[in-house]
Amino acid sequence: MTHAKTPPESVRTVACIGAGVIGGGWVAHFLGRGYQVVAWDPAPDAEEKLRSLVASAWPALQRLGLAEGASMDHLRVAPTLAEAVADADFVQESAPERLDLKSDLLAEIDAALPEGVVVGSSTSGYSMSEMQAKAADPGRLVVGHPFNPPYLVPLVEVVGGEKSRRWAVDWASEFYRLAGKSVITMDRELPGFIGNRIQEAAWREALHMVAEGEATVAQIDQAMTDGPGLRWAFHGPCTTFHLAGGEGGMAHMLDHFGPSLKAPWTRLEAPELTAELRDRMVAGTDEVVDGRSTAELIAQRDRRMIAIMRALEEVEREEAAEHEEKPVWVRH
Repeated sequence: MTHAKTPPESVRTVACIGAGVIGGGWVAHFLGRGYQVVAWDPAPDAEEKLRSLVASAWPALQRLGLAEGASMDHLRVAPTLAEAVADADFVQESAPERLDLKSDLLAEIDAALPEGVVVGSSTSGYSMSEMQAKAADPGRLVVGHPFNPPYLVPLVEVVGGEKSRRWAVDWASEFYRLAGKSVITMDRELPGFIGNRIQEAAWREALHMVAEGEATVAQIDQAMTDGPGLRWAFHGPCTTFHLAGGEGGMAHMLDHFGPSLKAPWTRLEAPELTAELRDRMVAGTDEVVDGRSTAELIAQRDRRMIAIMRALEEVEREEAAEHEEKPVWVRH
């Protein structure tokens, strides 16, 4: 088959296989976007835990804004995997991170699923090429890697394996967009994907600094939340360094600060700053900037950073007030 059974815009029922933290987060997200959700998990207490997770996530989804007709009542927990996927227009698999388990489960889902229905895996590190090996129809299996919690963090990274068909990758990317996600359709498989690799680099450096007594956990967290973390919410590291180059942008930054890549500012080894890499960074940044001047980008940065800081201050005031309102019980 060379096409999907259902167009992305016509999806009504999503099957979520695996109902732990990530799977349950997906359930909450799809319910909040107005879909009918059928879930399955082999754990004996899975339904109770899942419904509790959805209930705890629902106030946040309400503040974020529910789709018309969205309801927690649109969740059904099926007794078997086959029943869960029988009428699905899309399947999101979120089993524990074990390659043997995932490859067997994806093959089981594939065998029970009607033809032309795409399956997205929430794997955080395995390649689809590894996981699709046992499936009879591996072409419809793709990675749909979320960030936790899936019902709040918009990013999902989509990539196929060696046997995935292009239509399935494109279909999944469009479906996730329509389901309210910010989608990166990756050009190639990469261990850990994109977001995890960037996050992991910072995490490993943090562990090094604590291990060597160079910084405390509190200092590391404050350095991120009160420093680059604020601007990374809207300008990623590449655009941030583009602005560091002033009017000369990324080209000036690389030409002027390129030698600092060899400075011992991190344990991560820097790539050789070749002319090809420099030109690719400049061209890629130009695409992101899309004609906006440095002055325009700075104004946008300042406006957004102030908005974030004010929002955080407001939330902190609300949390402080809530804390003061809590009764203090005195034992007599």
